[in-house]
Amino acid sequence: MEDMTASPGRRRVLLAAPRGYCAGVDRAVIAVEKALEQYGAPIYVRHEIVHNKYVVRTLEKKGAVFVEQTEEVPEGNIVMFSAHGVAPTVHDEAERGRLATIDATCPLVTKVHKEAIRYAQEDFDILLIGHEGHEEVIGTSGEAPDHIQLVDGPGDVAKVEVRDPSRVVWLSQTTLSVDETMETVGALKDKFPLLVSPPSDDICYATQNRQLAVKQMGAEAELVIVVGSRNSSNSKRLVEVAKLAGSREAYLVDFADEIEEAWLEGVETVGVTSGASVPEILVEEVLEWLSRRGYEDVELVKAAEESITFSLPKELRRDLRAEAASLVAERTGQGAAGA
Repeated sequence: MEDMTASPGRRRVLLAAPRGYCAGVDRAVIAVEKALEQYGAPIYVRHEIVHNKYVVRTLEKKGAVFVEQTEEVPEGNIVMFSAHGVAPTVHDEAERGRLATIDATCPLVTKVHKEAIRYAQEDFDILLIGHEGHEEVIGTSGEAPDHIQLVDGPGDVAKVEVRDPSRVVWLSQTTLSVDETMETVGALKDKFPLLVSPPSDDICYATQNRQLAVKQMGAEAELVIVVGSRNSSNSKRLVEVAKLAGSREAYLVDFADEIEEAWLEGVETVGVTSGASVPEILVEEVLEWLSRRGYEDVELVKAAEESITFSLPKELRRDLRAEAASLVAERTGQGAAGA
């Protein structure tokens, strides 16, 4: 009898699938671990390898050193470029700094870089839809700075000007909200009817799938908890998508201990998901936190199957410590005789 009167409905958790690591993040994190195994510490990484506090701290404990600028890496060392990609100028900086490099750019970001290069060679104006200051946007823009202008959402469309309205193409950051991006594209097409679309969608499969799962759960869950870091674009988009899908509230947390008891007031159904750079252990901790507060029933909300994997950066097959040493020797003239 007590069970029937204790609560008007059962407390449950809707757990999104897919969630967490995408293939590009998995590849980048493994690349740092493999580099540390093969070459020993330190391995310098330019910018956070992926946007997640827990991952960065874990790799730091193993010997990774994260820097914001290539110039911070002492010559003769190995530097890895993060999953977000870098501009060609960064490769030039590494060369000047006598550094051996490992490029852990996500292949789906590399695809956008190649599209930017191709359209610039064909003298198109390129409208890059993305968030100002994000590392991925900086990297893509650097491939063709004279041809690319940033469009940061539908509100930016009014100020866009092009040289020839018949030679305009849009590209996008890979981690955006699908719906908002298509709204921006629609506004651009109204202004430039001959706007060309990229050969395939730039928003990556993982971003789309995670948003789709959140849309499905958002209509039923009064509260959605997204596990992810504040500087993770795809994680922040999941919060927005949850609210648009009908969830009363949605919050972004790095760790379970950031959840506030007050969020659960009047909540029967909690949706849980995680951004594409979040290890599953952090989601498990959130589920345990909720379980201790009566949310023990967990139902899977499955939006898609994911089986994509990417091979590790080819540079890991070489002796990069020897390459770095030879670069320094060349500068000092010590390697001239053996060259």
